[in-house]
Amino acid sequence: MNSTVRLQLSVLMFLQYFVWGAWYVTMGTWLGGTLHFSGEQIGLAFGTTAVGAMISPFFVGMIADRFIATERILAVLHVSGAVMMFLASTQTTFGPFYAVLLAYTLCFMPTLALSNSLSFRQMDDPGREFPPIRVLGTIGWIAAGLIIGTLGLEATAVPLRIAAVSSIVLGFFCLVLPHTPPQKAGRATLRDVLGLDALKLLGERSFAIFVIGSFLVCIPLQFYYAFANPFLNELAVSNAAGKMTLGQMSEIFFMLVMPWFFRRLGIKYMLLVGMAAWTARYLLFAYGNNGPLVWMLYAGILLHGVCYDFFFVTGQIYVDRKAPGDLRAAAQGFIAFVTLGVGMFLGSWASGRIVDAFTQGSAAHDWQRIWMVPAAGAAAVLILFAFFFRGADSQTETIAALPATV
Repeated sequence: MNSTVRLQLSVLMFLQYFVWGAWYVTMGTWLGGTLHFSGEQIGLAFGTTAVGAMISPFFVGMIADRFIATERILAVLHVSGAVMMFLASTQTTFGPFYAVLLAYTLCFMPTLALSNSLSFRQMDDPGREFPPIRVLGTIGWIAAGLIIGTLGLEATAVPLRIAAVSSIVLGFFCLVLPHTPPQKAGRATLRDVLGLDALKLLGERSFAIFVIGSFLVCIPLQFYYAFANPFLNELAVSNAAGKMTLGQMSEIFFMLVMPWFFRRLGIKYMLLVGMAAWTARYLLFAYGNNGPLVWMLYAGILLHGVCYDFFFVTGQIYVDRKAPGDLRAAAQGFIAFVTLGVGMFLGSWASGRIVDAFTQGSAAHDWQRIWMVPAAGAAAVLILFAFFFRGADSQTETIAALPATV
C-alpha cells in the first residue's frame, strides 16, 4: 500500500467517525433539555442505530459485494445521510424526528462495515497496516467531541448540522478513493446476509453461553450511550462532551496493551473484566457528583477503554477463533446482529423507560437510582457468565495488532 492510499484511507476513517461523534454523544442533551422529549423517546432515538445495525448486512451482503463499487455506494450513502441529518436537525416533535433519524441511520450504519472492507481491499497486510489507519477514526471522534464541548453546543441542533456538512464532505471525498469493484456475483440469500449459517455453532455450549451473555449485557450497556451526556450536563459538568472524549483516549491506550492482557488472562477473564468494568462504571456514576466526588465521574468515563475493548473487541476475537474458516464472516455478522442490533435496541428502549420512571419534576432525575439499574443488570450477567462460560484458555496466544474502535 503506497503513501497516497494510506493518506486517503486515514482521512476516510477520520471523517467517518468525526461524523458519528459529532451528533451521537450529545443528542440526548438536545432532545431532553431543549426539545423536552421523554426518556423513552430519547432511548428510542438512540435505538435507531441498532435498527441500522440490523439492516446494514443487507447493504453489505446484497449490494456492495455484488453490484456497486464500494466507494460509489459510500458516496451515495453519506450524501443521502447528510440530507436526512439536516432534516432531523429541523424537527421539534418526536414522530417526524424519529422517522428522519431512522432514515439517516439506515444510510450511515452500513458505511462502518463498507469503509473497513474498502480499506482491507487496498492493503497487502491488513493485520499490520489497518490499526494505525483505523486509529484515525477514534481521533476523529475525539476531535468532534472537543469542538462541540468547547463551543458549548451540546443542547442545540448545531452538532447535527455539523454532522450533515461533514457527511457531504465525506461523500464527495469517497469518489476519489481507490476504485473497489464488487468481488462477488450472483444472488445472496437471506441466510447469507444474516449469517444464519453460524447458528450451527450454538450447538457448542460455550459459544451459546457467550452469545446469550453478550446479548444480555448489551441491554444495560446502552444506558451509557444514550444518557451519559445528559447526566453530566444535568450535574453542571463543564464541557461534558469534551470530557467524555477521555473515554476514547483511554480506549486507544487499552487497545495497545491488550496483547499483554491476553497473554496473562485469556479470553474468559478478559470478557469478565470487561463486564465488571461496566458494573464499576455505573456504580461510579451512581455515587459521583460535581463536587468532592467528581473524580468518580472521571473514573467512570476513563473506564471506557476497558469497557469497550475488553468486551466487544475480545468478543470479536473469540468468535474469530471459535468459528471454522468458512463460517467466520457469518459468525461475525450474526454476533453483530444479536448484540449491536437486537441487544442495543432493547437496551435503548429499556433505558428510556427507566429514566422516565425516576424523573423528578419536569427535568431533574434521580440519577443514583437510574445508574443502579444497569449496574445490577451488568453484575447479574457477569455472575452468570462466570459460572457457565467455559471458553478455551487463551493465555498462551498473543494478539499482535488490534484496531481501535469507538
